[in-house]
Formats: sequence, C-alpha cells, structure tokens
Amino acid sequence: MNMYEFENNLYQLGYSKIAGTDEVGRGPLAGPLVCAAVILDPDVTIYGLNDSKKLSEAKREKIAVEIKKYAVAYSIVYIYETEIDQINVYQASKKGMIEALGDLTVEPDFVLSDAMPLGDDIPHEAIIKGDTKSASIAAASIIAKVSRDHYMIKMAAKYPGYGFEQHKGYPTQQHIEALDKLGICKIHRKSYKPVKDRILNQMKLEI
Repeated sequence: MNMYEFENNLYQLGYSKIAGTDEVGRGPLAGPLVCAAVILDPDVTIYGLNDSKKLSEAKREKIAVEIKKYAVAYSIVYIYETEIDQINVYQASKKGMIEALGDLTVEPDFVLSDAMPLGDDIPHEAIIKGDTKSASIAAASIIAKVSRDHYMIKMAAKYPGYGFEQHKGYPTQQHIEALDKLGICKIHRKSYKPVKDRILNQMKLEI
C-alpha cells in the first residue's frame, strides 16, 4: 500500500497541514506512554515509513532523524505511570495524542490518528492499524518509539537490575523475574496486573 495515499487524498480535498498522531507504550509494566504528532512536508518523501514495531532499531533511529529534519512540525508528549494508573491507558493515550496535537507549532487542518477517536472538536479520521497505512501516523509512531526507548535506557541506569535497556519495560520473562527478585520501583505501573499482584502479595506478607 502507498503510505501516502491518505495524505494525498486529503491534499486533493484542499487540506495542506495534515497531522498524524500515534502512541507507543500501552503494554509495558513500567515507564511512560509516549504520544507524538507529526505534520509532514508534502514536498518531501521520507522513505521506509512504517509501523515502528516493524522496523529495526537502527532503521527507526535513522528515519527519526529524517522526520525531525524535514517535518513541518512535530511534538512529543509523555504521560507518566502515575497518571496512567489514575485514568487508565486508553484515556492516557487519547489525552496524550490531543496534547501532542496542541503542542505542534503549526496548527493542523486535518488529523489522522491510529485508531483513536479524538472527539468532535478536531477534524480527523481514526484509521485502524494506521501506522501501517499512513505516512504521517507512521512518522509519529517512529519518533514516539525512539523517544520512549531512549528514556527507558536512561531509566535502566537509574534503576539497575530490571533490564529496562533491553525490554524497555515490557513484560518479558527477564522483567518478571526481576520484579520477583527486586520488587517494584518508582516507574512501575501499579494498576497493571503483574505489578499489582506483587504489591498485594507484599502487603499480605507484612500483615
């Protein structure tokens, strides 16, 4: 599929500032949800855009540099674990995407989102698996993923032993074993079941 098909159709309808928005990090047990918004330059084609999960780390890093260099505007928003626990990850995703759009230095006239309805105030289309179908959404996915990965590598140095630099907070066997050995740390999402279960078990032991 032509990754620019949605954008080209909107350009033909008269829209000129089309933003794509996406989030990364719904599944991890630790760390923030990261949302991004990107308005691509219609005169610059960025090759290799796709769902960030389908690209190698090296490819993501390379394309992220190009996105930031050539985009008309981009923004990145972090929703931290405390807020995720308070409002749930779906609402955090919606909030983060809307905030990322609001942080753009250029106001979009249309938005393409990755499967997220954004309300009646924003002219938009929510596209299922949009990061595999829309260049703008894929671009947002990539810079969000690269930003989140960099953050989790920093957290690995701050909270050693969990392996955050490897699994980035996702519930791998290594992460679960580290939870059992070390307990939870400040950046764990306390509403997520594997973390919540260990908090409850610890409380039982202390009674």
